[in-house]
Amino acid sequence: MHSELHVDQGLDREARYATLLPQVKALLDGETNTVANMANLSAAVFATFGFHWVGFYLVDGETLVLGPFQGPIACTRLFRGKGVCAAAWESGKTLIVDDVDAFPGHVACSSLSRSEIVVPVKNANGEVLAVLDVDSVELADFSDVDRAGLEALVAVLEDQL
Repeated sequence: MHSELHVDQGLDREARYATLLPQVKALLDGETNTVANMANLSAAVFATFGFHWVGFYLVDGETLVLGPFQGPIACTRLFRGKGVCAAAWESGKTLIVDDVDAFPGHVACSSLSRSEIVVPVKNANGEVLAVLDVDSVELADFSDVDRAGLEALVAVLEDQL
């Protein structure tokens, strides 16, 4: 069990994801509690990159309910058909939004959030159980580097489901 991360903040994003991935694998290895793993994964991403908000929303019937997160308080429930998280849940695909104010039906949990990336978390049958939501105070802060990095981290979580 690791008690702290070792990621050089001077590295570019791609290198930070590469350095973080094996540490997250070791951190989650053998832990079967999904909430604990989501909590540690969100804390690891938050600490490594300093994004505004990093956390999970869990599928609960026809809504997404707030799960483990790092950052300011957040919306407790998100509804099907509204916002970026719901769109990623419904499509089962990672979504990058350069300007959340331009996204139709965006749900503004924080007025400081300007861009967002949402990665679905799936079980072995391909059903979306949750989404990892990452918000930035910068416009267009996410790229395919973040998509690949966050999808790799979510795959580690999925292996523990």
